[in-house]
Amino acid sequence: MKTQTISTGTLFRFFASYGSTLSRTIFLLAVAISIEITTLSFSAVAGDVTSPNILIIYADDLGFGDLGCYSDKSKIPTPNLDRLASEGIRFTDGHSSSGICTPSRYALLTGRHHWRDFHGIVNAFGGSVFKPERLTLPEMLKSKGYHTSAIGKWHLGWDWDAIRIPGAKKFGSGRASGWGFDAFDWSKTIPDGPLAHGFDQYFGDTVINFPPYCWIEDDHVVRAPDTNMDTSKWKPIKEGNWECRPGPMTSDWDPYQNIPTTTKRGVEFIKAQTDKDGPFFLYFAFPSPHAPIIPNDEFDGRSKAGPYGDFVVETDDACGQLLRALEESGQAENTLVVFTADNGPEKYAYARDEKYDHWSAEPLRGLKRDIYEGGHHVPFMVRWPGQAAAGRVCESLVSQIDLMATVASVVGFELPDDAAEDSHDLVPLIRGDVDAVRGTHIHNTHAKQYAIRHGDWLLIDHKTGYVSSRDAGWEKRHGYAADNDGPVELYNLKSDLGQRHNLAVDEPGVVAELQAMLKKVQDQGHSAPRLER
Repeated sequence: MKTQTISTGTLFRFFASYGSTLSRTIFLLAVAISIEITTLSFSAVAGDVTSPNILIIYADDLGFGDLGCYSDKSKIPTPNLDRLASEGIRFTDGHSSSGICTPSRYALLTGRHHWRDFHGIVNAFGGSVFKPERLTLPEMLKSKGYHTSAIGKWHLGWDWDAIRIPGAKKFGSGRASGWGFDAFDWSKTIPDGPLAHGFDQYFGDTVINFPPYCWIEDDHVVRAPDTNMDTSKWKPIKEGNWECRPGPMTSDWDPYQNIPTTTKRGVEFIKAQTDKDGPFFLYFAFPSPHAPIIPNDEFDGRSKAGPYGDFVVETDDACGQLLRALEESGQAENTLVVFTADNGPEKYAYARDEKYDHWSAEPLRGLKRDIYEGGHHVPFMVRWPGQAAAGRVCESLVSQIDLMATVASVVGFELPDDAAEDSHDLVPLIRGDVDAVRGTHIHNTHAKQYAIRHGDWLLIDHKTGYVSSRDAGWEKRHGYAADNDGPVELYNLKSDLGQRHNLAVDEPGVVAELQAMLKKVQDQGHSAPRLER
């Protein structure tokens, strides 16, 4: 911002040649005006400077115990993320909204519990989960002059019907059915994706194991699919199954190039911002270590936790490239960085624990989809130079839902009552001014299976916290006794973080209190402190 001001020295020399009271009065008035103009100019410039760039790095199906900075039992080297933790705040009680992909991403980008609107994921060629009137994090930042970009996994839906050819029919049946490559007009704009909800640009493949298997830039495919998915054309998978839904694919598609390609684009975006006016917001969403587990060859054997561990190493390496791009471009000191994950690790973690003695959710019980802690209790780190003390460990309860209100506070945006209804401002906690911001959090994956956390207590308002699978062998190895088979489960996480001792029978009063609290938050439609009147 350029501002023209008249110096007080020039004004003094001009008015000193006149001795009347009137001229002296005019002189003093002019000085006051000059000072005010200069002050306003400085404030405007200072406001620009103090609006930090924002980088959110989002991992997919990463366990709480996978990173070295979270577990000394981890068999996976993660030097870049360990360094990030040492340079900022490492939250030990951070949570996603759900135990699965789409709902957690929606909650992060809106500041609203997903379960107020939906529970499941967007399936292949599914529509957008965002209502047009729903304020999103990138929309908020655009209104404050930010350049916004999303790179990587989207999984929040598009309007694919808009480009589907009338009369097109699916092939196959059941899970083997899908739309063919010739069912769409790939030359058309794909509406209702990232650009419709606040992002200036997008690059990615929307979801690594869902069609279409091609790159999408902004709202167009880079190259039109010309065949249907054929995993035999790809290099062999290294752990688990491909888990790829059938559908359109470009004939040269290589899923192994996902991380290298998106990381390169992320680095290019960050470095290009030095030539732009205004701050940037980059939402970089990895496809990893979500299945398919496909570390590139250079990362094979880099961990002692098998191919999954090597995939985490590759993810850490890519994080390092993004963080180095900030440093090399001179933007690191004015960038707020958040690293976290959408949910806990996939069910392959059970076999990994038995084979490699590496429990991805260490020291938690449960995995992806579960409402036990392992399903949603995830790594959560914040680096904010000059605001967040380096190397601090914070045990306070925090949620990804809180990022909306936190960023609003950082950039000076006043949230309306119909936005970010469940988001808490973490800025006082990040700066160390308070010990806690939120005391309650609700966890959910399926429509009729909820858990509520309040203080040290965690109530699973269901007969079990498992959603997808249960492994008796793992429970035996880790010292879990048979459940008492009651209607609910209650744990004190301060003394029992691994959720081994169900106290529901011993503490009926606590159960009743938490059930009432759960119903209140569900019914009132919000839980953000600013809306409590």
